[in-house]
Amino acid sequence: MIQLKVNGVARNFDGDPEMPLLWYLRDVLGLTGTKFGCGIALCGACTVHKNGEALRSCVAPMSSVAGAEVRTIEDISSNGLHPVQKMWMQFNVPQCGYCQSGQIMQAIALLKEKPKPTDQDIDDGMAGNICRCGTYQRIRAAIKAAAESNV
Repeated sequence: MIQLKVNGVARNFDGDPEMPLLWYLRDVLGLTGTKFGCGIALCGACTVHKNGEALRSCVAPMSSVAGAEVRTIEDISSNGLHPVQKMWMQFNVPQCGYCQSGQIMQAIALLKEKPKPTDQDIDDGMAGNICRCGTYQRIRAAIKAAAESNV
């Protein structure tokens, strides 16, 4: 039995310990904000937080989150919009929107690690998250603005 917390709620999982966390979140818990993109941890659409750090859930087996606290995009705005989400809207970051939950989760983890990131910090920290629409300049601007708003 794998025990973990998802968005602050204690959960038990007695299925295949090699099942990807992404499928547990989407198919078992119905938390569909986290997206499937590539399935090999290259695009970042499936990014969630494990104990506060960004994690690609498509390649993380359930066994790797035993005892962990997992946070998904659904929990980010549980107490109102997160500053990163506010800046995402202010800078009109999304186009198709598919990658946005992963982008936002990665940006929040980046700002936790580097509260005042440089352009290079943002480029490096967000490099594993692909936006097929190419809104990288708006992503960078939104992250810088969120940092200035004291995330």
